[in-house]
Amino acid sequence: MLQEKIVLQEKHEFVNGMKDCIPTVFGYISIGFACGVVSKACGLSILEIALMSIFIYAGSSQLVAAGMIQSLASVPGVIIAIFFVNLRHLLMSAALAPHFKKNSVLKNFTVGALMTDETFALAAVKGTSNKEISYKWMMGANIIAYLNWLIATVLGAYFSTMIYDYKKFGLDFALPAMFIGLLISSAKGNNDRRKNILVISISAFIFIVCVNFMPSNSAIMVAAIIGAGGMIKK
Repeated sequence: MLQEKIVLQEKHEFVNGMKDCIPTVFGYISIGFACGVVSKACGLSILEIALMSIFIYAGSSQLVAAGMIQSLASVPGVIIAIFFVNLRHLLMSAALAPHFKKNSVLKNFTVGALMTDETFALAAVKGTSNKEISYKWMMGANIIAYLNWLIATVLGAYFSTMIYDYKKFGLDFALPAMFIGLLISSAKGNNDRRKNILVISISAFIFIVCVNFMPSNSAIMVAAIIGAGGMIKK
């Protein structure tokens, strides 16, 4: 009886994780579609784009890789570039690590491998209200994000011949807009007004600094990710 109750609870957590990830779906679709379009324009085939989404599974890294492949960069060069672009995942994983102390190494590896900027931000929002961030919940969110990204990039590659200027449709701002919304949501879920003001102020400062070294869209994402991470309650 107890075992059945635990199984039902874990299933409920998994479904809740999937539901909580739904608000980010439209952002994934738009930016994933744009990533597919750009990657196809760089000369990659639909199969290659699908394989990148399956094994690399990182929008910024896939765009960097596509551009470097188009410019005939060396394989080691592409790998090193992807490594540095994805270094932020070490910080995100470290921020969430206290919530997964009881899990096995394999489970934690799975969570880290499938975690994205968006699912990290969702976990940050959940953490602001002192709610438990369970393995099943995290995997529910991660799997929805993973499948959605794969489908979006493949569709973008397939329909790329019909789209000549994806920026005209605002697709390039879809991801930054989603992060702004997630940061606001995390602030609303935290009753500590002083902390909210401090974190948002720090996020604004980080944006001002980063915008001098990277595109404004990327600067918004970096600032929002750090801000959302600052909202997490240990």
